[in-house]
Amino acid sequence: MSSGQNSGGLMSSAGLVRYFDAEDRNAIRVDPKTVVAFGILFGVGIQVLNIITL
Repeated sequence: MSSGQNSGGLMSSAGLVRYFDAEDRNAIRVDPKTVVAFGILFGVGIQVLNIITL
């Protein structure tokens, strides 16, 4: 490659990093503890349903 050519790799990805780092004010915000609690309750619910159907 000649020194005059720009591959555009780093410069083209810089805009994506800025885009994904920005927080949207309209986005739904969920506390991580809520997600973990919901996952645990969902798993327990599935186990209870499996026990009931036996």
